[in-house]
Amino acid sequence: MSVSASFKSGFVAIIGKPNTGKSTLMNHILGEKLSITSPKPQTTRYAIKGIWNGSDHQIVFIDTPGYLKPRYEMQERMLKIWNDAFKDVDLIIFLTQIAGFPSEYDLEVLQHLKYLKNTQLAVFNKLDLSPEADLASLQKHLPDSISASLMISARTGENIPQLLDLIKHYIPFHEPYYEEDQLSDLPMRFFAREIIREAIFHQFEQEIPYATAVLIERFKESPEKVVIDAVIWLERQSQKLILIGKNGSKLKQIREYAEAELTRFLQQPVQVHLFVKVNPNWRKKGTALKELGFDS
Repeated sequence: MSVSASFKSGFVAIIGKPNTGKSTLMNHILGEKLSITSPKPQTTRYAIKGIWNGSDHQIVFIDTPGYLKPRYEMQERMLKIWNDAFKDVDLIIFLTQIAGFPSEYDLEVLQHLKYLKNTQLAVFNKLDLSPEADLASLQKHLPDSISASLMISARTGENIPQLLDLIKHYIPFHEPYYEEDQLSDLPMRFFAREIIREAIFHQFEQEIPYATAVLIERFKESPEKVVIDAVIWLERQSQKLILIGKNGSKLKQIREYAEAELTRFLQQPVQVHLFVKVNPNWRKKGTALKELGFDS
């Protein structure tokens, strides 16, 4: 790929507390749903790269798990992913929501940023819910490490063009890191797993979504369709009964949601087979977490 000397390319980490709209923002910019979303916090467990390609730029966004105080082994590894996201990135976007800023979580995240040398932007999300918000009053709580700030709505797209201009301003001149038609560096098996997990988040409240993990045992592609065999882990037998539902009704809804979303994402028919197993305390087991792709 031949590019001009004015081409810009770099890495942007999107960080903040859980449920502030990090995944929604990245998905909006890319025009494709790479990161799963739900109204529940801690939906994102991994660092997910999404690549925004243009005629004069290639910007790699990294959607991170929300900053949290770990309570068990899996959350320890999620925090490591969060910390690692700062390494070698050209820009950090601190994303928070306007209402309730600054919360204790916001201040704790900003405290981390004070000591980093990366260029930083503060982006206040959910402007559609707080249209009368005053940016100057919000800026009073930001550390000197923040170079610029603005208010947006990741859901409606308000002020997203201004944000993109600001991002491009701070990205260095560099040749692209990936192919020009590449949307992510992750395999399709990863997105299949995440979409099935999203289906669970949309179907259940409270403990069930957090007690589940998904493994892809088969991902078979043919010209006619993609066939996926997936195992859903749960921690207790009682959770298994709830997830399957009466006569398998809940599991059917999960499968139908996943098939519809994956068919749209892969642009060909997808058939999903789901199996449910109990793996007690998998969130605290190093071997189980390694199987799920969490580094030690």
